[in-house]
Amino acid sequence: MNKKISILGSTGSIGTQALEVCEKHGFDVIAVAARANIGLLEEQARKFGAKYVCIYNEDKFSELKSRLADTSAEILCGMEGLCRLASLDEADIILNSVVGMVGLLPTLTAIEAGKDIALANKETLVAGGELVMGLAKEKGVKIYPVDSEHSAIFQCLQGNKRSQLSKIILTASGGPFYGKSYDELRSVTKADALRHPNWDMGNKITIDSATLMNKGLEFIEAKWLFDLIPEQIEIVVHRQSVIHSAVEYNDFSVIAQLGVPDMKIPIQYALLYPDRMECPTKRLSLIDYGTLTFGKPDYETFKCLSAAIKAVSMGGAYPCLVNSANEEAVGLFLNDKISFIEIGEIVSSVTDRFERFDITCYEDVMRADQMARDYVNGIAMG
Repeated sequence: MNKKISILGSTGSIGTQALEVCEKHGFDVIAVAARANIGLLEEQARKFGAKYVCIYNEDKFSELKSRLADTSAEILCGMEGLCRLASLDEADIILNSVVGMVGLLPTLTAIEAGKDIALANKETLVAGGELVMGLAKEKGVKIYPVDSEHSAIFQCLQGNKRSQLSKIILTASGGPFYGKSYDELRSVTKADALRHPNWDMGNKITIDSATLMNKGLEFIEAKWLFDLIPEQIEIVVHRQSVIHSAVEYNDFSVIAQLGVPDMKIPIQYALLYPDRMECPTKRLSLIDYGTLTFGKPDYETFKCLSAAIKAVSMGGAYPCLVNSANEEAVGLFLNDKISFIEIGEIVSSVTDRFERFDITCYEDVMRADQMARDYVNGIAMG
């Protein structure tokens, strides 16, 4: 295939797996970008012959430029570089897999440029969902979800009338602490929280999975991606991560998408849509699994999940405020500044702390983002 792809976040978990998919199917990777990992970024640029290479950390720009001086690649840096890679004329599709709020402006830039997007950056829709989806509709841009859960829903909707959808069922692994009480979570260590039972992911998303914030963010994303109201979204804990999500139609038929827990499947579906080809992963054997189990989330113990659902129900800037507060709190936890349970306590306090205001432009998102971060850091400083 001669599809030209620009990958933002190429050195992360999603980015590296996307490059495996690209290599298998002969995609033309014209651009790669990373936050700070110049060693792997250089290796990727050389292997795939990328025409554009961007390092977000501007302090590393000179070193990257020196390392790739013998190539013809154009070297860029910072947010300006990311946005350039998000809007390249020759790109057929943009994969946005950067982590955090930094991913929002490149998404908006790609949409403005009329580029279809394979979206793995949660914050884009959590913080600016109404803004992003409204602009995508206006520009006729397609957004293909890369999250395994949203990809599953997207796949289950194929060939059916959207008007006949009753609800969606988001499955959750439950993370490493499923079944534990709030008191038991008081003694959780960073090493405990980074030990996910099914998925190999980056540190931030792994902590989000442990607090169930990840499912809260996916709840918000699903609302915007599929134009739902919160009451149409059900969360079910499914420890095996084989059923990636399901949809219920108005005749009460439920259609689910199943597969081994491997992100290359949803990544490939987003990049290849509507085609399906052999994927570089294992086949699913239901016999090997034997039993699939389902349970209800503990909304009281896992406060982040409740906070995210409350935020999207309240609307306005609240999803952005909750997301940014969580991002800052997770950073503090990873740097040993706060305890595990304090993440949920901080995030769940946000909706009571701020007055409601609407998100009408990118600047509104950035204002809410800064307000939430200042609030969390103020708490951390005592």
